[in-house]
Amino acid sequence: MELRHLITFKTIVETGGFKKAADELGYVQSSVTSHMKELEKELGYPLFDRLGKKVVLTETGERYLPYAKDIINLHLKSKEVIKEDNVPAGELTIGVSESLMIYWLPAIIKDFMVRYPEVKLTLKSLDYENLAAQFKKGEIDAAVLVEGSDWKSKELTILKLKEEKLTLVRSANKEESQIPDTMFLTEYSCSWRPLIEKHLSIEGKTAKKIELPSIEAIKKCVLLGLGRSMLPYFSVEEDIANGDLIEEMAEEPIAIYTAIHKDKWQSVNLEAFLEVLPKPGQELVGK
Repeated sequence: MELRHLITFKTIVETGGFKKAADELGYVQSSVTSHMKELEKELGYPLFDRLGKKVVLTETGERYLPYAKDIINLHLKSKEVIKEDNVPAGELTIGVSESLMIYWLPAIIKDFMVRYPEVKLTLKSLDYENLAAQFKKGEIDAAVLVEGSDWKSKELTILKLKEEKLTLVRSANKEESQIPDTMFLTEYSCSWRPLIEKHLSIEGKTAKKIELPSIEAIKKCVLLGLGRSMLPYFSVEEDIANGDLIEEMAEEPIAIYTAIHKDKWQSVNLEAFLEVLPKPGQELVGK
């Protein structure tokens, strides 16, 4: 039994087909088919029913899948244990919300780099619509993100680090009142966009909507008095304290989370990173 056959089997299940698995793994489709034929021959049972272009796990396939995953994870774990020798070193990739990358994580990253200089830390933007897929493809080892206060996930193990809020802000510039009501919005893929839409619906105003891809671009426009926006409080806290922005009486609960795929084995590097994050109820020091 070859490990690559198990990886191919698992990838077919995750992607939903032989061709998609081939694209994902960088194989030609005939190689994927060959892997499955060899694995099924060794096991003595079919793992998939081929229904036209659609493939469905057989009962045997359903029973065998958890064991295939365990073997793959055990192999990865054995390589990490040999390589790491329990000392954080090597690569670690964390997916991070843009707002946290700018306003919340820098002090944590600095602390981590000082403690674990041998770890090559990479931060990547999150694809909120395909978050689970980023884990399955191995693009990220963990995620630190902003979501609704009651966020749950069937595929991910999540931990709420801190309760936060979305707050409606406008410029302290008096000339803003001369500009037609405008609301600057994040992209639809942003985790808190639905909360903004909910607020606008309740507010009942016919504000002009302008969508921008960057939270920094939105804040700049609001600071210039070009309109309002709803942003995480931690991203505008300093501007409110300095008197540059005015916080209006509108709040929506959100939270900061860590997320790890339930099938993901936690390496020494990942454990070290999670350890430096503030614990629930603990304030971030040195922002």
